Amino acid sequence: MFTIGDFARHGRVSARMLRHYDALGLLRPARTDPCTGYRHYAADQLSRLNRIIALKDLGLTLEQVGRILEDRVGPEELRGMLVLRRAELEEAMARAAERLGQVEARLRSIESEGRMPIDEVIVKSLPAVRVAQLSGVAESYAPKDIGPVIKPLYDRLCAALERAGIVPAGPPVAYYEEAPGGDGRVVVHAALTVGPAVALRPEDGPSGFEVVELPAVERAATVVHRGPMTTVVETEQVLARWVEAGGHRSTGFAREVYLEAPEDRAAWVTELQEPLV
Repeated sequence: MFTIGDFARHGRVSARMLRHYDALGLLRPARTDPCTGYRHYAADQLSRLNRIIALKDLGLTLEQVGRILEDRVGPEELRGMLVLRRAELEEAMARAAERLGQVEARLRSIESEGRMPIDEVIVKSLPAVRVAQLSGVAESYAPKDIGPVIKPLYDRLCAALERAGIVPAGPPVAYYEEAPGGDGRVVVHAALTVGPAVALRPEDGPSGFEVVELPAVERAATVVHRGPMTTVVETEQVLARWVEAGGHRSTGFAREVYLEAPEDRAAWVTELQEPLV
């Protein structure tokens, strides 16, 4: 038998927490001294303690924990619940890291005001390019709204092209349009460059992808963005300042050409191409 202090130490919890669990009926001591009221615990009670802590970490209330323990959840079922919770936490951490990256990009833009390196902008003509594409609608042009739309589009597009036996002939291209209604939503086109032998066609059967010709652009202001697209705001604002400083006028959203897109998004290299009048 262990005293409450020793049992708390072995279970990596506080004695106060054990008293709370006792009061709730979640983990009764194996023996309570009738004279002193001191609580004593057995080693095999560590198993129940571990289940209580694990279920709490799943986000369950102690009342819910008690009901589950009464149903005698087995180790495999409990493990499955913990694996699911781990996946949820990892997703939440990824979303938080993405939001942090967006905040840092905004801060860099603020800190760089008045000294943006607009000499990095290059004006050039863009040739027509044939692409296979899938399209969707994002709630806004903010990276936090574009990302969840464009990634699944590219996943589906790559799978559809593979089924159709079409091999991309160049880098991925994304371009955008205002959605009908003027409510701030944006049509997202996720595209992959294909060769001239691939026929132009509208939506093609169950795959749903289109093959279209993006027209040539006589003059476009271009700049290279390095890093994940969640931090693209700073680079886009380089273009905006260059356009204004030179007295130019943009004709719409910038195209994005993903020159290098490895698994590590911090190593991405993307060219932004903003058409000019």
